Amino acid sequence: MNFIPTLFRTKRIGWQAICLLSCCFSFSLVSAEDLLTINNDSVKVGIDREKGGAITWLSSDGYPRNIVNIADPGRLIQQSYYAGRRLDRTSEGQSKAWSPWTWNPIQGGGVGSAGGKGTWSRVTVFEKNANALYSETIPKLWDMADEEADAMMRQWTTLEENLSGVVCVRCEIQSMRREGDRWGAARNSPQEVPACYFTRNFDSVRSYLGAGKWRNEHQPPGPPWGRANPPLKAMAMFESSGQGVAVYSPTSGEIWNYGPHGGGLSDAPTDGPCMHVAPIDRVLLGYKSTFRYRYWLIVGDETEISTRLDALNAKYAAERSQLIGP
Repeated sequence: MNFIPTLFRTKRIGWQAICLLSCCFSFSLVSAEDLLTINNDSVKVGIDREKGGAITWLSSDGYPRNIVNIADPGRLIQQSYYAGRRLDRTSEGQSKAWSPWTWNPIQGGGVGSAGGKGTWSRVTVFEKNANALYSETIPKLWDMADEEADAMMRQWTTLEENLSGVVCVRCEIQSMRREGDRWGAARNSPQEVPACYFTRNFDSVRSYLGAGKWRNEHQPPGPPWGRANPPLKAMAMFESSGQGVAVYSPTSGEIWNYGPHGGGLSDAPTDGPCMHVAPIDRVLLGYKSTFRYRYWLIVGDETEISTRLDALNAKYAAERSQLIGP
């Protein structure tokens, strides 16, 4: 599979209120009712019922094409969590490429059968209210061909108030595992908050240092992914004309995974090569835990993104995730 969640393979990985389609791209495979979007004059964002309710569309006024890689269920901009011990379940149909593997519910879906493109997660609620998108999803376990996880994911996607070019995303997972199941008790596992995959042409990677200053990051195609330490919990990727997309995840830890996958500079969302970034947090996700966090997506050129990140950091630097239950 093209998706590579290498958190384990490489051995690295206060809560506040709840905070699109471009004419330049053809959605011949997606009906209007399966893709919900919200937009303003600077950003469009969309979630897809057929792809786990995850974010499958992001664009800006300066880059009206889709920035999100949607090649398989492991791409997208989505929730991805890990808990318990790693198990060899190949006798039950587990992908040999992902064995042994931990309990890993994926919003987009599972790895699929041999040679397949994956199986998509089931969406049970899919709504648009004014300028907000909401979904509830029964995620799939990544390592299995078509196995639903004992969990529920919820996601609220909104446009940040009084700040153009910014999308706010609130994520929640409710674990409903059986006590004493095969994966065992909670461990201090790395979590992707969130997992992001962009088109391959956004190949210039930078960490934001504040006050308009950036640090270039360099990593050969992976996996394994590179490891960065963005001091303000923000990284961005830019394409050749200077348009970019940034991720701000103030509840993340010091280490983020990032890097290219595959060669070339394709701008096609369905192509295999892509760019990856995942802020990492460590969380004791137990049998009946509920975990919540927020992150922000920012679009624009370098100057616009810098200004928007400074504003977000001034407002949300003290943001904390929330973990309820064992």
